[in-house]
Amino acid sequence: MPEGVTARLCRRIVDLRDDRLDAVALAAARLLVLDGLAVGVAGSQEQPIGLLVDHARSLGTTPAATVLGHDLRTDVVSAAAINGAALHVLDFEPMWSPSNHALSTTLPVALALAEITDAGGAEVLRALVHGIELQGWLRVASRQWAAADLRFHPPGLVGPLGAAVTAAQLLGLDAEQLGDALGIAASRSGGLMANVGTMTKATHCGHAAAAGLEAALLAKRGFTANPDILDAPLGFGEAFSSEFATEEVLGFGPPYRLVRPGFVVKRYPSQFGTHFGISAALRLRERLLQPERITAVRLTVPVMRYVDRPLPATGLDGKFSLQYTTAAALLDARVDRHTFSDGCLHRPALQALLARTELLVDENIGGRFEEMHVLLEVDLDDGTTLSQRSDDLAGGFGPGTIGRHEHLTKVRDCLGVTLDEPAVERTIAAVDRFEQLPNATLRAMLGELAPTWGSGSHHHEGVR
Repeated sequence: MPEGVTARLCRRIVDLRDDRLDAVALAAARLLVLDGLAVGVAGSQEQPIGLLVDHARSLGTTPAATVLGHDLRTDVVSAAAINGAALHVLDFEPMWSPSNHALSTTLPVALALAEITDAGGAEVLRALVHGIELQGWLRVASRQWAAADLRFHPPGLVGPLGAAVTAAQLLGLDAEQLGDALGIAASRSGGLMANVGTMTKATHCGHAAAAGLEAALLAKRGFTANPDILDAPLGFGEAFSSEFATEEVLGFGPPYRLVRPGFVVKRYPSQFGTHFGISAALRLRERLLQPERITAVRLTVPVMRYVDRPLPATGLDGKFSLQYTTAAALLDARVDRHTFSDGCLHRPALQALLARTELLVDENIGGRFEEMHVLLEVDLDDGTTLSQRSDDLAGGFGPGTIGRHEHLTKVRDCLGVTLDEPAVERTIAAVDRFEQLPNATLRAMLGELAPTWGSGSHHHEGVR
């Protein structure tokens, strides 16, 4: 009987375990780690993460791994769950093509395992890249490119399998064990789109990270599952996509999808489709210095039903509202973490502008991020109309879509939520040479990212 796709994929992944990342992949991976740590630290202070931390404390778990931004060490699975949610709660981590939150489901796994193994920075980066890689190919195989095609939230769907690969690399699983880990993880896939705009959405990433990590730990102990989970009848592919092209996953490997097609570092902490409206609004705002003159706003977009929210109830809900994000950009000439507080949402001036904002859907506009555009039209009190089109990804995905200076501004702002300036700069310096970090230095860096118990008394080894 010929070997199935899942088995061939697992053998390929294991064969690449010691593959050296080239300079381009290393640079992209370091950028992802820096962005993920920064966004995770900022996200750690959000209300949903505080609730998850309180829940973990109540369980009294073993103190083995760091929880970002809190004086809590817990077991590796719980740490991955909380940190994965923290990376995603702001909706500020990188975006991929096809759409996914591949970093939030893998980085927390790699960091947690680094605290119970002797893995250094190079091993962590390679495991991270491999977990992201599998998620990318699973998304390609699904043939679900546009938002209108989605039935499940992508990180909840493919994240457990990507997390399992990341964990398997650091735990040293062989191909047979990896097949079992993928089989276990696949039975934990899901994530309902109806929970977009709620606290639960962040847990899609956290639970995916935890599920994949636990799947790998179980497989290492000998726990079994269907070893052909991707191509089996009623397996992952058949269950989640009517057009699943299983052979596509065998594209796994160099130059890796974090290099080509790459990813986009987010400028704004909101659903990525809203960035097109925000970009158009901010450019138009440069010509409109008096937003109180606006009498009507029209935003023409592709089919994106789950971000058509004319009256978001909370600031969190506003992250998934094309109408709110556009109105906020027009009114404030900026969109940042503070835009999505309840107080910002409920301001009278914002609510008045939101009431004058209309969303128009054009089914002829492509739904893939690389193909889509939006058209913003603003009527003024003198009868004139200003318009601005945004198709910011016409040139494709890639880390180069944000410059180093702009990215460091974001990183410093996010890390500064809990860290003082010297600690922020130590973290940036450490990640800049992440592949050179020994395990002890990596652990020290993580300790400083939990400032209540880790700050002040030590610095990163060799990074002062």
